[in-house]
Amino acid sequence: MTNYELATLGGGCFWCVEAVYLRIDGVTAAVSGYAGGHTPNPDYESICGGATGHAEVVQITFDPAVASYRQILDLFWHAHDPTTLNRQGNDVGTQYRSVIFTHSDEQAEIARASRDAAQAEFSKPIVTEITPIPEFYPAEVYHQDYYSRSPHNPYCAVVITPKLKKLGLV
Repeated sequence: MTNYELATLGGGCFWCVEAVYLRIDGVTAAVSGYAGGHTPNPDYESICGGATGHAEVVQITFDPAVASYRQILDLFWHAHDPTTLNRQGNDVGTQYRSVIFTHSDEQAEIARASRDAAQAEFSKPIVTEITPIPEFYPAEVYHQDYYSRSPHNPYCAVVITPKLKKLGLV
């Protein structure tokens, strides 16, 4: 029997993060959603203004025998810019912040060590939050597996496809 683990990460638009992780061996699921805010049961429209405090995140289910939590995080640092506060490219607002929501004390320790190691690769300070997971709310169905369903959408073609190519995932 496989003992799957969860990782919950925010690195800008959840479509981007989800598209990256769904291509990784050992990842069995990636669910776009919202976490880190103060409003129960948020929806996309309510989080877009930033008033709910939620970040767009992806909750990743993975097999640690195939992909370790550290490997999941090592990819995270390369899949977005962890040095920009509350933005990724043209996506601006607290909902696009860089964040790692941890599911255990062990994950928090690994996340901090991973961040500290990754810092050597960046000239500016990493601003990624590392905090225990609050409530996770799955996003609306139309946000799930968005890139796979809409690869020719202009946002996908201009933002996600080049990111996947840069990471060697296409």
